Amino acid sequence: MPSPKTASSAVAKENPKTPALELQKRDLLLLRGLFESRVMTAAQVCALYFAGKSEAAKKRLQKLKSHKLIGECPRRVYAPSILFLSKRGFVELLSREMLKDYPRLTWHNLEKRVQVSELTLRHELDVMDAKAALSVAFNATEQFLVSEFATWPTLYQFTASKPKAAGQYRAESMTVKPDGFMRVQESSGDDVRGSHWFFLEIDRSTESQDTLALKAHGYRDYFQSGGLAERYGYVAADYKRFAFRVLMMFRNAERRNNCAETLLRMSPPVLSQVWLTTQEELLRDPLGAIWLRPQDYRDAVAGTDYDVTRKVEAVYRRRPEREVLVEAKHIKLKLFLQEIQAPLD
Repeated sequence: MPSPKTASSAVAKENPKTPALELQKRDLLLLRGLFESRVMTAAQVCALYFAGKSEAAKKRLQKLKSHKLIGECPRRVYAPSILFLSKRGFVELLSREMLKDYPRLTWHNLEKRVQVSELTLRHELDVMDAKAALSVAFNATEQFLVSEFATWPTLYQFTASKPKAAGQYRAESMTVKPDGFMRVQESSGDDVRGSHWFFLEIDRSTESQDTLALKAHGYRDYFQSGGLAERYGYVAADYKRFAFRVLMMFRNAERRNNCAETLLRMSPPVLSQVWLTTQEELLRDPLGAIWLRPQDYRDAVAGTDYDVTRKVEAVYRRRPEREVLVEAKHIKLKLFLQEIQAPLD
């Protein structure tokens, strides 16, 4: 454990011309957020920690960077600023015991965690875009408040059973690592109504539909086996009290609809536990009527050339007219248009 001497005072000692920086609660929450998420853009920081006040965010980030509490990735001209937690910021959090709820890491481990490929970096930033959009939207309401939103997969990973193969006596197990986990508190005045739970999956069109179906199966098994109930200290038999939804975000409507069709062809099918949307819709209006359940897709294409009861073609071909048809049905839902029911599908 490092000395409780703060990183900001250490900077001032090294360079007397640098005035000491008194860290505010918001600064520490930002540093901890960078510890968890690995990276954030300046725009995401502004939305999550500065209520969208860009000028205030810009000035504070400049101070945090000048005191070497956060670092900035090299970037091209006009490219977004991508920020990460520096060693001094890490030491600061350790000295204030703000990382007790996270896996224990040395700076060497954390430094390696930040060094990711360009593909992984894009995925992490998409996850943070979704977190910022959902957090801001929920917290702007009088009824809902985001009380927990984790984007470190290790924190909420779980073990689930794979589908049984033909003739297999016992199903194999797998580890599911969500891109995000969100708990939303609902209240009405002084009356707290309870919590709603969501897992987040961000698809960048790099995984097969079979992989997405396997994840959906894992989430269903985790729910029905009472995994989330046990995580919160309840018995597995209380699983219905911890009904959660899986929010999947896709690059486009074609990919979204393909996933809906894949989930419907599972045995048994996934009908309502997984909710699907596109990146454009989520960032524009996360609490709006943008969410499509597999059962909604099924109803939209029933009796058409795209009916899910039809035989799957051996070679995939694009069907843009299908996307037009689904959009024209106006069947998308809001997250809280109705009471959440236990996803028994």
